[in-house]
Amino acid sequence: MSLPESMSRVVVVGTKTRLEEAIEAFYSVKVLHVIDHTAGADGMSIGTPLHTNLKASERLLKVRAMEKELGIGKNTETEKVSATEIRSQISAGGVESIEAEVLKVLDVKNDLNRRITELNAKKKSLELLTALPVDLELYSGYKSLAVIAGTVESDPSDALRALADSESFVSFKKKKGGVAAVFVRAEDREKAASILSEHGFAEIAVPEGKGSVPDALAEADKGLADLSAKLGSVEKEVEALQIKHKTFLRASDEELSIEIEKGEVPLRIATGGHSYIMDAWVPTKKAQAVMAELESRLGNDVHIEVEETRGRNLHEEEEAEERFKKVPTKNNNGLIAKEYEHATSLVAVPKYQEIDPSVLIMFFLPLFFGFMIGDCGYAIPFIILGAYGLKVTHHKDWRAIATVLFFGGIWSFVFGFFFFGEALGMHFVGEWAPPLHMTWEGLLGMQMPDWFTGLLVNGHGVSKLEGDDVVMLLKLAVYIGIIHIMIGYVCGFLNIRRQHNNKHAFFEKGGWIIEFIGMVVFCYAMTQVLFSKAPMEGIVLYLLLVGLAMLVIGLAVNFKTEGAKAVIELPGVIGMILSYARLAAIGMSKAGMAMAFNYIVFIMFMGITKDVGGDIIWPGPIMLILTLLFLAFLHLVVWTLGILSGGLHALRLQFVELMTKFFVGGGTKYEPLKVKRIKTFLTKTEADKEV
Repeated sequence: MSLPESMSRVVVVGTKTRLEEAIEAFYSVKVLHVIDHTAGADGMSIGTPLHTNLKASERLLKVRAMEKELGIGKNTETEKVSATEIRSQISAGGVESIEAEVLKVLDVKNDLNRRITELNAKKKSLELLTALPVDLELYSGYKSLAVIAGTVESDPSDALRALADSESFVSFKKKKGGVAAVFVRAEDREKAASILSEHGFAEIAVPEGKGSVPDALAEADKGLADLSAKLGSVEKEVEALQIKHKTFLRASDEELSIEIEKGEVPLRIATGGHSYIMDAWVPTKKAQAVMAELESRLGNDVHIEVEETRGRNLHEEEEAEERFKKVPTKNNNGLIAKEYEHATSLVAVPKYQEIDPSVLIMFFLPLFFGFMIGDCGYAIPFIILGAYGLKVTHHKDWRAIATVLFFGGIWSFVFGFFFFGEALGMHFVGEWAPPLHMTWEGLLGMQMPDWFTGLLVNGHGVSKLEGDDVVMLLKLAVYIGIIHIMIGYVCGFLNIRRQHNNKHAFFEKGGWIIEFIGMVVFCYAMTQVLFSKAPMEGIVLYLLLVGLAMLVIGLAVNFKTEGAKAVIELPGVIGMILSYARLAAIGMSKAGMAMAFNYIVFIMFMGITKDVGGDIIWPGPIMLILTLLFLAFLHLVVWTLGILSGGLHALRLQFVELMTKFFVGGGTKYEPLKVKRIKTFLTKTEADKEV
C-alpha cells in the first residue's frame, strides 16, 4: 500500500525574450506538470503560440494528409532517424518537395478513379438497355419527342398502349423486374411518367453514343480494362512512394508534433509585456534539483520559488485557489506494482490523498488467479506466455494481461505442486482407480520417492472434488475473503484519518470495521452450533455474545452517519464474504472438467486397463498419438476457460469487494512536460544539451 508521490507547487518567473529557451529547459527537466493559467488571474493574460507554430502546423497537416493517402499509420514499421537530421530535412523544404512528388501521382490516381467511376455508371446503364432493341443514337436528338428510359417493377405495356402517337419498348421478367423505354410527344411526357410511376419506375441516364448498345457495352468494358491497368500501375507507384518516404513522414510527424506541443506552452502560462509566469507541480523530492537545473540553464533570467508542499489533509485542498486545488497523482510504486497501475486506472486515477490500490492488486490478483487454477500442467504455459508477452509488448493492455499470466502462473504452479499436488487434472501420487482417482503415479506405473511426497500437503495433495477437502477449500476461500475485505476497510480507515482526522475515520469506516468483525464472529459461533453440533455454552456462547455486541455497536455508529441505509446494507456483509467461495468453486469446476476429459480419453477412447500384474495395458502407437492429440485439445479448452474465469473473477474481487471499501478515485493524472520519441532519437550531443 502506497500513497502517490508528495508534490510541491513551484512558480517560475522569467523574461519573455528567452521564453523559447525556457520552454526547452522545462522539457529537459521532464518533471514539470503545468497548471493551466486562467485568463485574468493575477491580472495577466494567457500567452500566444510561438511564431514557429504556424509553419509547423501547416507542414504537419501536409504530412498527415500524405500519410493517409499513402496508407502510412502509427504501426507502420520504419527506421529511427536522428532528430537533428529530420529537422534539417524539414527546414530544407523536404515536406514541400515530397508533397509535390506525391500529389503528382495522386492526381493521376484520383483522375483514373473518377473516370473508372463514371465508366462503371455508364456500363450499368448500358447493361440495362441491352434488353431493348434500340440503338443509342435513337434515344436523343428530338425536338417534338420526349424519351423516357428506366427500370420498372411491374409490366407497364398495357397501360402505355393508351398513349396516343407513342412507341414503347419493354423487357420484363416477373421475378427480376424489367426495363422500359417510351417515345411520346413532348407534351405527353408528364402523362407517360405518371403511368410509369405506377409500375415502380426509376429513370436511368442514357449514355451518349451511336450504334448498338451491346457494341457500346463492349467498348465500355475495354475502356474499364485499360483504365484498371493504368490504375494498377499508378498504385504501384504509390506503394513505391510509401516505401521511399515512410521513414521521413513518420519521423516528420513526430518531430513537428513535438515542435507544435512546445510552441503551445505559452497558451498554458501567464504572460505580460516583458515576462512570463508559470505555475507547476513537481515531485517534492525533485523540487530542489529542478530549481538548480533551471537556474543553471537560464541564469538571472529566471526566478523559481517553491510556493507550497501539499499535504494529504483535504482542508488544504479546500482552502486553495480553484486552479491549485487538484494535485496531480504520480504513482509511487515499485517495478512490479507499476505493471498493475493500468488495472487501477480502469476504475479511476487515485486521488492525491488516498492509497493507491496497485500494490494490493499486485499481490491478491495473481494469488487468487493461481488458487483458482492450482495446476502445474496449466501453470507452465501461463508462465511462458506471460514472460514472452512482457518481453515483446509495450502496449499497456497487453502488458497488463501478460503480467497477470506470468505471476498468476507462478502462483498456480506453487498451489498446483505443493498444495493440490496435481498436473492436468491428475494428482501426482495415489492409486489408479478411475474416475476420481486417476494419478500420474498409477498411469505411468511408478512410485514417487518419499522426499517428493514429503513436499505435498498431506503427502498426496488436496483434492478439489472429494468430501472433506472440498469443505476445507470452501472454508479457506471464505477466510481469504475475510482477510481481503478487512484490508479494504483498514485502508479506508487510514484514508479518512489522513484526509480528515480520527473522529471522521471512526464514523466513516470504524463502524463498518466493528460491524464486519462482529458479523464474522457471530457467524462463526452460529456455524459451530448449527453444523458442528457444539453446545451453546462456554467459548461458543461468549463468541456469540461478543459478535452480537459488536454488531449492535457497529450498527449504531453507522446509523449515526448513514441512517437507515446502514440497516439495509447489513445483510450484504454476509454476501460479500460468501462471494469469495468462487475461489474454490471455479477451481472445482476446472478440476471436474479436467477429470471428465481425462476419463473420456484414457478410459473410453484409449481403453486403458491393467493386466493381472497391475501394469497398464497401452494401445497401439497410432491410437496413442491420436488420442493424446485429442487430450491436448481438450485440456486447451480447460486452459482457455481458466484464463477467462480465473482472470475475470480474480479481477472482480479486487474491483467490487476490495477497492469499494476505500478507493474513491477521481484524481488528475500526472503529465509532466516531456518528449516521448519513438520514430526519432537524439544524438549524444543533443542528449547532453538536454541534460
